[in-house]
Amino acid sequence: MNNSKQLYFDQIINFLNDIIWSDVFIILCIGTGLYFSFMTKFLQVRYFKDMIKLLFTEGSSDKGVSPFQAFSIAIAGRVGTGNIAGVATAIAMGGPGAVFWMWVIAFLGASTAFIEATLGQIYKVYVNGEYKGGPAYYIEKGLGSKVYACVFAIATIIGCLIFLPGVQSNSIAEGMHNAFKIPHLLTGIGVAVLLALVVFGGAKRIGKVAEIIVPFMAGAYILMAVVIISFNISDVPKIFNLIISSALSFDATFGAIVGSAISWGVKRGIYSNEAGQGTAPHAAAAAATSHPAKQGLVQAFSVYIDTLFVCSATAFIILFTQKYNVIDSVKSSESDTTYIVEHLPGIKEGAAYTQHAVSVYFPSIGSEFVAIALFLFAFTTAMAYYFIAESNYYYLSKYKKNVVLLWTMRLAFLASVIYGAVSDGGNAWKIGDIGVGLMAWLNIIAIILLRKPALKALKDYQEQKKKGLNPVFDPEKLGISNTTEWNDPK
Repeated sequence: MNNSKQLYFDQIINFLNDIIWSDVFIILCIGTGLYFSFMTKFLQVRYFKDMIKLLFTEGSSDKGVSPFQAFSIAIAGRVGTGNIAGVATAIAMGGPGAVFWMWVIAFLGASTAFIEATLGQIYKVYVNGEYKGGPAYYIEKGLGSKVYACVFAIATIIGCLIFLPGVQSNSIAEGMHNAFKIPHLLTGIGVAVLLALVVFGGAKRIGKVAEIIVPFMAGAYILMAVVIISFNISDVPKIFNLIISSALSFDATFGAIVGSAISWGVKRGIYSNEAGQGTAPHAAAAAATSHPAKQGLVQAFSVYIDTLFVCSATAFIILFTQKYNVIDSVKSSESDTTYIVEHLPGIKEGAAYTQHAVSVYFPSIGSEFVAIALFLFAFTTAMAYYFIAESNYYYLSKYKKNVVLLWTMRLAFLASVIYGAVSDGGNAWKIGDIGVGLMAWLNIIAIILLRKPALKALKDYQEQKKKGLNPVFDPEKLGISNTTEWNDPK
């Protein structure tokens, strides 16, 4: 692409990002989380024990994956490059205060995640031997709008096949090149081949792979972070103070960019934990469970795992070691970047921050460990993206399998993975942000309009729990219609 075309392409991407990620959208995301938190009486706190217990109380069936497998698929989508490269980017663009706003959107977003996941379960369907569902399904069945549902399905297919996979493969390629000097193209092809072996086997194969990889990858990464935090335990209060004071404009160094801290914290928080984005309901709908609220609580817990554990681990590692730069958004321009702090001169924001930080404590394996962790995180996220895209394909095709179209989608997905690996990292993230923002806009509006069935399900779950019962869902009793799978199971 020549310079003039590249400039035009960049302008289009920036224009779309500015529209989608406007201040109105930031307010909408925070406001929605607050609204659902109050409407559910802060279930993210009250039902924390239930969230963990429900992971292991039900098994899979011939129709659907187990709650833990659905949780693993959702975590595969949530825990990705955003947890390593995304956190570093948030700090680079918004300072340490961005981490605080990632925490805020995660805490509030847990209630949003409950609502969307519960709706995914309520309106799920049984297709080709598997449960399927998601926003397109509950928009049509709950809101009665096929046009709106089709718009979301098309946007999600485009986002998950074209816009989003490139971010994951680009971060993998960057990490592998930094650690092992592997060419970007070779990494892209390798990732594409491995993805093809997994994702073309359907939800059950994805679920089986996810339940093996996800606990291992998250556990190993958090363990590494705990070791580093233990080395710096006396500095933990200082880091908390830095994060909070920067977020609330009390810190002299970062106070001037508090607006960027909020914007980038929310942006990277949503990108990472996906609460409200509309991706997790696809995994939630695939689960075999006796009550939709159970899967809603499980998915709310996955937001905690993603942001409060994994993202926080990355943030603390970077801030402990001061291996980061912070761009002055007030003074910088497109042609000239000004830094508030520049601890890593010449290093581009992203996974390299985390690799440099971990290498301070593990100089011989730090960069390599992060590269492998990034590979596992981003690989499973890309795997989840295909699962989501295929769920929406089945919605649009009315559950009929068109082999030619299905393979066209698969090839487009793999091509996007390879292209993302060799493309410019900055544009890869911006394109990914467009995909995330577009889906989130459509889904958040839908779940606000369709909140009542989810809130009824929560109330029903609470009442049955008080009676000492194992909650079982009866939509007819609750006055919820168009729940074909619950009313007339196949």
